[in-house]
Amino acid sequence: QLQASGGGLVQTGESLRLSCAASGRSFSRYVLGWFRQAPGKERDFVAAITRSGSRTDYADSVEGRFTISRDNAKNTVYPQMNSLKAEDTAVYYCAASIEPDTSYYIAWSKVYAYWGQGTLVTVSS
Repeated sequence: QLQASGGGLVQTGESLRLSCAASGRSFSRYVLGWFRQAPGKERDFVAAITRSGSRTDYADSVEGRFTISRDNAKNTVYPQMNSLKAEDTAVYYCAASIEPDTSYYIAWSKVYAYWGQGTLVTVSS
């Protein structure tokens, strides 16, 4: 089970760190990703991190502003979100995948079998 938390209301330009904790699984066995869904839009890829953390991938829209990291000892994955914009407003979901670390598809939602319940981030201008 994945449990996302840390969402809330922030102002444009501020920072926020989400977290996603996992229980009941061998956390380090999974590629972990974050996706988001804005009102009326499809769910989009945000960031992903491989098992050891040696490789990360970001959507162009968040590259340079967001940083994904993981702590396998705490079974937790974090996206640090800086310089937030109004267009970052969305429900953010964490997800876990058994895709290989070398996979070309870790930005593809279909490879993620396990999903958290989502946490709402609202960026007010």
